This record gives sequence, structure tokens and C-alpha cells, in this order.
Amino acid sequence: MSDGGRVAVVTGAGSGIGRAAALALLDTGYRVVLAGRRAAPLQAVAAESGAGGRALAMPADVTLPDSVDALFSATRREFGRLDLLFNNAGMGAPGVPFEDITYEAWTAVVAVNLTGMFLCAQAAFRIMKDQDPRGGRIINNGSISAHAPRPDSAPYTATKHAVTGLTRCLSLDGRKYDIACGQIDVGNAFTELSARMAKGVKQAGGGIAIEPMMDVRQVAEAVVHMAGLPLEANVQFLTIMATKMPFVGRG
Repeated sequence: MSDGGRVAVVTGAGSGIGRAAALALLDTGYRVVLAGRRAAPLQAVAAESGAGGRALAMPADVTLPDSVDALFSATRREFGRLDLLFNNAGMGAPGVPFEDITYEAWTAVVAVNLTGMFLCAQAAFRIMKDQDPRGGRIINNGSISAHAPRPDSAPYTATKHAVTGLTRCLSLDGRKYDIACGQIDVGNAFTELSARMAKGVKQAGGGIAIEPMMDVRQVAEAVVHMAGLPLEANVQFLTIMATKMPFVGRG
């Protein structure tokens, strides 16, 4: 299957869900700008893909407006347009009791998970609304924490709830420009960062339980499906999770 050289930006592309999604998009024929703070992992993903000039490693800090502007300017300069933004970069904070969360931990998570998504979406809007053919698609990585918290996760959970509001605003404000926006909420995909869950995670009742995991490639395939729809169709919200993880139900 080929997507005819459409152009995507994937943030947080050096590892985890971003890496898997970037590789899947490249495999379907996209030209992909791999964005992240560190150049070496991005270059490794580009090399792994075997996509040659269709993969561009572009170090960027999504919390800094100038860095985001440089990222999207380079995308337009190198590839001429932008069809897809996978707004994926994110981080968590140490799992400590609410009363012990530091101001620095709170602001760091807000800067990446919310402000970074806003800055990247705004830069994408500015390209998509003026290009020919007009329009494009933005997919925000929400997390199942956009629906329900884990214990000791206020910074992460609050920002992921905010991402849902941002997704809805982008969907509404993008209509007049043929810009579609959806959100993917992921639960327990096995990555470097989530590997700890397979060893035991704190539960709502205070106990520790080992939780089922799913292959991160299933998430990447869901992103490719959302991205591949024509602009007159949109997956507004998609939840993909390990089937037996403790999310649906009480506890």
C-alpha cells in the first residue's frame, strides 16, 4: 500500500509509540519528518526504516516556539507541504503523592504534553490552511489517562484531559480549512517507558498488580488507519488498549 508521498511530522519519534508510528508511516510511502530532542535516536530510526530521503531526522524541542517554528519551516522547505501531524511527544512525572508534586515537575509535564502539542498543532495549521491542495490531518496522542487516572498521576492525567479539549477545538476550528483532527488513546502498549508495567503497577486500591501489555505495532497500525482516511472522514477518538488491562470496570 502506498500513500503517494504524503508528508508527515511525528514528534517524539525517537522511541516508543512515535518510533513505531514513524516506521509504519514510512513503510506505507509517507515522507516523514522525525522530530525529537536527541538527534541520535532519530537518525537510528531513519536508518532502520531504509527509506532514504523520505525520512528526515530533525531535532526539536516542542516546548520552545522557535524550535517548533524551525521544525515546521524545515518540513515545508524539504518536502513542500504537510499532510499529517502525529502530535505524540509526551512525558510523565515521578509517581508521588499529590501533596508532594513539585512545581517544577508539574510545569515540565504541562510544557511538553500540553503547550508542546498546542505549538505543533498551531504550526501545522498555518501550513495546512494555505497549501494547495488545502488541508491535512492532526492526530493527538491522548492516552487512556485522558479518561481515567492512575494513582499519583495528577500532572500527566490533567494534561491528557486537556489534550481532549484541544482535540475538540482543533476539530471545530479546522473545519473551514479542511483540517481534520482526531485523538488516539493508548493503554499498555509495550515500549521502553512502559516496560515497568509488566513488573507491577500501583492500582486504585493501593496494591501492586502486573498488567497485560500489547505490541506497540498495533498502535502504529491504528495511527496509519486514522491517517489514511480521506479528509471528509475522521476518527474523532480511538481507544486501543491491551484487552485484559484493568481499565474498564471498577477497581
